[in-house]
Amino acid sequence: MSLPPLHSFKVFESVARLGNISAAADELHVTAGAVSQQLKTLQASLGVELLVKQGRQLVLTDSGRILQKHVASAIREIGGAVSVLRSANIKPDEVKHLTLSIPGSYGLSWLTTRLFRFMDENRHIKLKVITESGFGVIDWRRTDLAVSYGTPPESGYWWRLLHGIRLTPVCSPQLLRGDRALRHVRDLAHHRLLHEDDGRQWRRWLTEAGGQDREYTDVHFEDFGMVLEAAKDGFGVALSDEVVSARDLDDGRLVQPFTLSVPALHNYYCVCSESTRSRPEVLELIEWLAGSPAP
Repeated sequence: MSLPPLHSFKVFESVARLGNISAAADELHVTAGAVSQQLKTLQASLGVELLVKQGRQLVLTDSGRILQKHVASAIREIGGAVSVLRSANIKPDEVKHLTLSIPGSYGLSWLTTRLFRFMDENRHIKLKVITESGFGVIDWRRTDLAVSYGTPPESGYWWRLLHGIRLTPVCSPQLLRGDRALRHVRDLAHHRLLHEDDGRQWRRWLTEAGGQDREYTDVHFEDFGMVLEAAKDGFGVALSDEVVSARDLDDGRLVQPFTLSVPALHNYYCVCSESTRSRPEVLELIEWLAGSPAP
């Protein structure tokens, strides 16, 4: 059986990861129409539906999830093989140095894992990682590339969506037991909703879940790490991302009482100047961070 065009798999992986045709088109530097046509061609060739519309997002079908897993793995393997070949023939004077700024916030183990993998497979690039409290305080005189959390930066910077966050409630396992156990969305009325904003994100989730809105008089934490620590200690329910909270979920310190997830108001972005992006080593790191599947 002949394979569909290989480029259509790359297009599919981008849409599957970003959940949006326009975002994938920006990433691939093509038109949204070209992306849609590639998806139609791939689905027609395979004879299965891979993505379905859910609100403003495109979500994977069961078949789509199977294909996405293997395609993302294949892309990473190819990228790793290319990096190994380059590293094997690297000369001392060909080593490139990069300084990457990352947010000094909780929940970046997913990013740390990707960075170590990148350094293992790209010996020709020496990476220095620094932390800054926010995008506005990044010193671009010593920073080549930044991972920023929030909204896309204003004009003057090139940016690319790195990790599109979808949020779902998380809490301590102890909140699943007792008279006020979380079994239905209405049970949230008996528990404190922990948040790091003015309550907009919780309102968005409750609206999608058909739950009842409420006043947000509880203390709000500016540090997301404090939100998750409070959730782990049983003081309430937080909204978090499966990737950011992967370790706590795997270890059982946090559980997901409900399955519904909604797009976050803020996301992670790779940011740099237009001139810096033209450097091959910068582009390599951007592609790695954006394309490497979550651990």
